Amino acid sequence: MMCRRFKSLTVIIALSLTLAACSREVQPPRTAVTPPSPASPSPPSPLAASPAPPTEEAVPITLPVLDALLADEGFRADLKSKLQLTDEQIGALRKISGDEVAKLRRSNAENQSGSAEAARQKAINAIREVVGDEKMTQVLALARERWNKGSQELEAAAAGSTMLKGPNAIPNDTRIVVNIPAFRMDVFRDGTLLKSYKIGIGYQQFPLPTGFRKAEMIVFNPTWTQPNESWASNPGEVVPAGSKSNPLGPIKIPIGGANLIHGGKPLAKIGTFASHGCVGLTNAQVKDFAKVLADASHTELSTETMAAYLKRPMRTQVVKLKQLVPVELRYETIVVEDGKLHIYRDVYNQNTNTEENLRAVLEANGANFDELTTESKAQMLEALSAMSRQMKKQALPKPTSSAVQSSANANINSAERKVESARAKKLRSQKEIVIEVEALSGKGYPGPMKLDSGTSAVSAAGER
Repeated sequence: MMCRRFKSLTVIIALSLTLAACSREVQPPRTAVTPPSPASPSPPSPLAASPAPPTEEAVPITLPVLDALLADEGFRADLKSKLQLTDEQIGALRKISGDEVAKLRRSNAENQSGSAEAARQKAINAIREVVGDEKMTQVLALARERWNKGSQELEAAAAGSTMLKGPNAIPNDTRIVVNIPAFRMDVFRDGTLLKSYKIGIGYQQFPLPTGFRKAEMIVFNPTWTQPNESWASNPGEVVPAGSKSNPLGPIKIPIGGANLIHGGKPLAKIGTFASHGCVGLTNAQVKDFAKVLADASHTELSTETMAAYLKRPMRTQVVKLKQLVPVELRYETIVVEDGKLHIYRDVYNQNTNTEENLRAVLEANGANFDELTTESKAQMLEALSAMSRQMKKQALPKPTSSAVQSSANANINSAERKVESARAKKLRSQKEIVIEVEALSGKGYPGPMKLDSGTSAVSAAGER
C-alpha cells in the first residue's frame, strides 16, 4: 500500500516540478522514505536529462510532499529535535496532509497538472495554522532540505555497512551486534567492545528477525500504537508516553520496520522470551544503553539532559545520533568465544546445531574437527544434540533376557539409567554448553564486556 501511495505522489510532484522549473529540465524528485531502486541505463527523458539536483526554489513543498516526508520517522524526529514541534503539532500536520492526498485520490487528481504555486501556498497556509509564522518558515526549509537529499545521504553514510561475513565475525567499526540464541547484545565503537547486555528476545510465535538494520535515533518517553495483531487488546489505539500500560518503557531505539530496542521489561524476562519481535531491556538497562550508544556514535547526550527528559515522562523527546549505527541481528548457536566453544540452545528451532555448522565455525577459527581428540569430538556432538530441538538418546546397556542374569547386574543397569536420565534432564534445562578446546585457545569472538544482566550491579565476570 505504501509503495502505491508513493508512486501516486511521485506523479503529482513531478508535474509540480515541471511547472515550477519553467523551461529548465530537472530530475524527478526522490522521497525521503524509499530510495530509488537501481535501474538499467536508458535513453534520457525530458524529466531526467539534467544531472543537477533541483534548487530550493524549484521544489514547491505541497501537502502531498509534506505527507510523504511525514511518513519518514527521521523527518519527524528532526521536527522534534531541531524545531521543537510537539507530537500534537506533528499529528495535526499529518492529518491535514493525509486528508489532502485522500482528496486528490478521490478526485483522480494525481494524474492532473495544476498550479505549483497554488499547491505550495495551500501547504504554507496549512502549516502556518498549526505552528505559526516563524516555525512555518523553518518547517518549509527543513522539508525542502530533506526532500532534496532524500535518503541518499543516509545510504551513503552506511555504504559498505552490511552484515559481516563468516561465522562469529568481529566488527572493526562502530555497530551493535545482537546474537539471539545467546540473549546477548554488544556495542562496539571503532572495533572495540564497549559493553554487553543480557536481553529478552521475541517469543517463538513472534521471533526477533535476523539481518542488517540501522539505528539513527534515541526516543525518550515514546508513545506506543497497538499493532493490528491478534495479541493486541485494542489495535490502532495510541498509548501515550508515560502511561503504565505503555510496554516500551522510558526509551526506545527504532532499528527499522516494526522492530525496536526498548525498555519496560521486568528482570524476570531478561535472558528469555520477552517480546513480540523486539530486543527487550529493563528500564535501568535501556537508560544505560542509551548513554553507551550516544557515546559510541559521538552524540552529545549528558546525564543531566537525560535526567531532564525522563523527568517529564509524558513528553516525547528525540535525540538524533551524530552517525548512523549499523545493527546486526544474528542467529548463531555455535560460537567460539574467548578460546572456548559455546553451543546455545536452538531457541527458534532453526536446525542450526549441526555437525556441518560446527565444522564451519571451527574452521573459521583455525581449528579442524577431524584433528580433535575423540573425546572432544564426542563431547561436541553430544552438546549439539542436547541444544537441538530433540535431544538424541544415548545408547545404554540393555538388560539381557537370560534367566541367570544376576541381580547385581540388574542393579548396575538400573543405576546407569537413572544417572543418564538425570544427566539428560539437566542438559535439556540448560541454555548453553561451554567446552574447553585447546586448539581454540586465544581465539574467537570477545567475551562479554562489563556485562549488564539487568541488575544494578555489573557482573564481576564481565568486568575487564
